[in-house]
Amino acid sequence: MRPHGFWESETSMAVYEDWSTERAAQVISENRHLEGATMPILHALQETFGFVPDPAVPMIAESLNLSRAEVYGVLTFYHDFRREAPGRHVVKLCAAEACQSVGGKALAQYVEEKLGVDMGSTSPDGRVTLEPIYCLGLCACAPSALVDGQLVGRLDRDAIDEIADCFANGKSFGDA
Repeated sequence: MRPHGFWESETSMAVYEDWSTERAAQVISENRHLEGATMPILHALQETFGFVPDPAVPMIAESLNLSRAEVYGVLTFYHDFRREAPGRHVVKLCAAEACQSVGGKALAQYVEEKLGVDMGSTSPDGRVTLEPIYCLGLCACAPSALVDGQLVGRLDRDAIDEIADCFANGKSFGDA
């Protein structure tokens, strides 16, 4: 049974490949022809590996004839790119004004306590990554989150408890 405020999505808990320079080179090669290729390459690498490892930066730079600093600047400027592997589950909690105005900050503290992880980090056991996100476009259904790729609106303590229970049982929230 899906809680109120839950939207279906085709994505669920992501499964990523282990890092390899050969696979990264393939991903870069497949995307280097695109206009403004830096962003598509970074996105493709993150979709493949779950993050953009540091060794990918010089590979991208060489492929696109850019400096490492230019690639690193793009990688670190955008909050959605990760430089470390995420947990098995990823919770992106909206930190925009609309969500904050309806108790989002207090709810964020509850999420941190319930999941045992600080905002912007991964739990020591690698089970969950908790990240802020700045607007999911669900302002009328605030507070909101993206949980294992699933949009959740009207987020409350009951939904957080359900999410935590799913994770504790090795399930994705969308599979509940």
